[in-house]
Amino acid sequence: MSDGLFAPPEPLAARMRPRSLDEVAGQAHLLAVGAPLGDAIRRGDVGSIVLWGPPGTGKTTLARLVAGHTDRHFVPFSAVSEGIPRVREIIRDAEQRRLLGRGTILFVDEIHRLHRGQQDAFLPAVEQGIVTLIGATTENPSFELNAALLSRARVWVLEALAPDAIAAVLDRAVHDARGLGGTVTLEAEARDRLSVVADGDARRALTILEAAAQHVGEGGTITPEVVEAAMARRLAAHDKAGEAHYDLISALHKAVRGSDPQGALYWLARILQGGEDPMFVARRLVRMASEDIGLADPGALPVALAGRDAYHFLGSPEGELALAEVAVHLATAPKSNRVYAAWKAAQAAAAETPAAPVPLHIRNAPTSLMRELGYGKGYRYAFDDPAAYVPQEYLPEALRGAMFYEPGPFGHERRIAERLQWWAERAAAHPAGEGSPASEP
Repeated sequence: MSDGLFAPPEPLAARMRPRSLDEVAGQAHLLAVGAPLGDAIRRGDVGSIVLWGPPGTGKTTLARLVAGHTDRHFVPFSAVSEGIPRVREIIRDAEQRRLLGRGTILFVDEIHRLHRGQQDAFLPAVEQGIVTLIGATTENPSFELNAALLSRARVWVLEALAPDAIAAVLDRAVHDARGLGGTVTLEAEARDRLSVVADGDARRALTILEAAAQHVGEGGTITPEVVEAAMARRLAAHDKAGEAHYDLISALHKAVRGSDPQGALYWLARILQGGEDPMFVARRLVRMASEDIGLADPGALPVALAGRDAYHFLGSPEGELALAEVAVHLATAPKSNRVYAAWKAAQAAAAETPAAPVPLHIRNAPTSLMRELGYGKGYRYAFDDPAAYVPQEYLPEALRGAMFYEPGPFGHERRIAERLQWWAERAAAHPAGEGSPASEP
């Protein structure tokens, strides 16, 4: 008989898909008795929902359980390979099914991949109750789905599975007849290791377990060493355009601002291992040098620019060390956002007084007419004074006396504060610029 008559067995992860809510690992905040989604599923009155969470946390399983508990027909839709004609076909079939008294669950995995036309095509059927939409996504729905579709579907957030939940999944897979049926032994240390390296993804844990079981064969023992051998390289949880892109760079920025070099190095490593463009990271480090360190450490900005140039010159992996050096320098530098705040205040003042005239004494006077009109009259050249400072006004009349920049008490800004104070005292003692002190402080 030809081997082609025999279908290959389903992967272990598919065979172990939970058949009831009791078998679902984790997600107690959604599915426990008394929790909103779990109670709605048990009552059989789940409306359109979007399940948002990391890979391998049970999104597809929950969609199938909803269909089973509500006795509705389950129709999967691929946002990648199927188009609007398929949408119309699904809606037409659902209308006929509803006439016979049965509802339809339309399940869209990776719903964030729906283009706007597909989303708009689903809207009337979802709004009229012809189909109950269940979407699954690893991306933030508020970034990917239009407001009209989101307003018709409640979003539920699934969490990455804790190691103890993964361990329970592994134990069941080893002993359950649907899984390995006790044909191998999984050492406790190997199970614990696998529960951690799965990174909260039950599907990944089961895939590694299956590879390890095939490696040792029937009657074999899965040790930690076998797990390591069966495990593919762990990829960082990251993306270049979605929420993780912003979350990880935010974590790096906040670790730098919080003066934590350990956190800064960790998040930098996560970002780079996840495939982010290192030059994007370099640009953000330059921004941090200006925003969070400022003049408390005037060397921070040159260091950040040098790190950018060093990476541009060396590339990966050698240039990544330069970015790490920048991250540590910024994290351990004295902090000040006074220039950042001053710039915001100056921008606001400029927007409020866009027509304030330049004071005559600091206007340029290249022609005789302009000099006759008073342009430049009364301007005093700072270097005519031995201290290179003479008090005079440089703001328009409407903003006279405004204070945008006030130095902080840390790092180099302490020196700046002393200098500004010395100038203020000189201005008070010599309002017209007469006299000069012996030396600058």
